[in-house]
Amino acid sequence: MGRSRGGLTTKIHAVVDAEGRPIRIALTPGQVHDGTAAEELLTKVKPGATLLADKAYDSNAIREQAQEQDVWANIPPKSNRKGSFVFSAFLYRYRNLVERFFNKLKQFRGIATRYDKNPGNFLAAIKLVSARIWLRSYESAA
Repeated sequence: MGRSRGGLTTKIHAVVDAEGRPIRIALTPGQVHDGTAAEELLTKVKPGATLLADKAYDSNAIREQAQEQDVWANIPPKSNRKGSFVFSAFLYRYRNLVERFFNKLKQFRGIATRYDKNPGNFLAAIKLVSARIWLRSYESAA
């Protein structure tokens, strides 16, 4: 947990598949930059995949890691970025799958209000809810 002016905070980082189901999840303290969790989350991304991320993940290190793993990084450049990169606004629209995943997580009161103060217990609760999201996706497909 991180401490900020608003109190104790935590960020949830997630990698989801094309159906909006979680693949990998990580927690960081609230004051830590988003890019710090990206290295760990991207280690298991399959070659040939497309990485859709927001501007917070626009860094040379993340782009280089994606290139090394043969993953195309479709990340909008920050306003202060020098140089340009290929960016598809059409594909970027599908990043809402991650936002939908977070909205599904927040339907569970224990996750939305962060009842668990222990980060390990909180991450376990998130993974339990993620398993339920996976099961619901199979129910709706059948």
